[in-house]
Amino acid sequence: MDCTTFPKHPKMDEQLARAFAANEEEEEKHIQKVQNAFLYYGPYACQRLKRSMDYLNSLSGEDQHMLTKYRAHLECVRTCIDRNQAVIREILRARVLYPAEEPGASPSRDRWDFDEPPPNVRHGDMDQAQSTLKLIARDWSIDGALEREQSYKPIIDSIVEYYKPSDYELKEIKILVPGAGLGRLTYELACLGYSCEGNEFSYFMLIASYFVLNLCDYENKYVLYPWVHQYVNNLRREDQVAAVRFPDVCPNKNPPKGEFVIAAGDFLEVYKTPHSYNCVATCFFIDCANNVIDFIRTIYKILVPGGIWVNLGPLLYHYSDVSGQNSIEPTFEDLCIIMESVGFVIEKSRTGIHTKYAQNPSSMKQSEYQSLFWVCRKPDPFKEQRGKRKVSREPHDLIVREDSEEEQEHHDREEKEQEQAQKQATGNDETEMELAQTT
Repeated sequence: MDCTTFPKHPKMDEQLARAFAANEEEEEKHIQKVQNAFLYYGPYACQRLKRSMDYLNSLSGEDQHMLTKYRAHLECVRTCIDRNQAVIREILRARVLYPAEEPGASPSRDRWDFDEPPPNVRHGDMDQAQSTLKLIARDWSIDGALEREQSYKPIIDSIVEYYKPSDYELKEIKILVPGAGLGRLTYELACLGYSCEGNEFSYFMLIASYFVLNLCDYENKYVLYPWVHQYVNNLRREDQVAAVRFPDVCPNKNPPKGEFVIAAGDFLEVYKTPHSYNCVATCFFIDCANNVIDFIRTIYKILVPGGIWVNLGPLLYHYSDVSGQNSIEPTFEDLCIIMESVGFVIEKSRTGIHTKYAQNPSSMKQSEYQSLFWVCRKPDPFKEQRGKRKVSREPHDLIVREDSEEEQEHHDREEKEQEQAQKQATGNDETEMELAQTT
């Protein structure tokens, strides 16, 4: 099952394709940098471990004796880092985004590891490599089930409520998931039968998601240690080196019923065609923009009339206070004004949704968002200009349950009876006034 499209969006227009071709060399350099960051994961993680080991060795013999089990624990941390690096090598061995070596050739250690920082790889890149391991646990392990229940279930339930399987041919309902990450939300919606497309900008996410979606051949095949980088707030030594197995569901063995694709690219650059999707589902996404209004306008533009936008997440605003980046940080009150000004009808909204994001469940420190949730509808002028008949919230080209002619005749008959009753009441009032005057 080839679920992922690299590196171009399948529906890219000619102008955008030329732009990508012009920047192909830069794109390849960026992909190479992501690959190098993954390969440098082990040595980078061991640098932090070495600081603890060096200080431990500098302590007095008495102190070191009391920390004998702690020393053994640090050796276990090193083993977990090595095992994480082995999984990363498996992820990269597919070589999806960069030229493959000659068939049958075994990559040397120098090809797959770095003792020194690779060129142009910075601390931020290494943080993303480590975060990718946590996100694998969030999206594709049984340990992440609670977080997925908090974040994905409200979105899925709202979409199913709006586009009921009993009312629609689900494969004709096109859903876009910007900021798809490792693809679990997109996959779950496609498993219900909807036609789903995920969009992701980060190549860290794209490389890892391709591996899970296409190359894992059975459940819980691989073992990761996503919390091994957390040296503080550990109640027990075992909490830092807890193992997580993935994938809890194997997409290869359980292909979705609906169409499913993950596309690479910048959301604002790729998605410009009006009236393309029946639903846009965003989870922990809209605060990733320099100007959130650009996201909202684009979502409105690509929705069909009557389509919905379902969102859940906080307002972290990733570019706030980042050097060299511009950012605005509207409050939820401001966002409501923006959404309605753009043209959306806010069907429902809730605040205070308890959501965690890639949290170590055993950590003594637990961070939690009080997230926002809303469902917005793009109005359908065709439906709303039909007079007194009830306005459907469904796109006019997808209506499957129109009012029958009998229902319409019944509706018209009720209106006539009401008009006759009003005339009769008016006539009675005039007769009473005439009698009063005569008297």
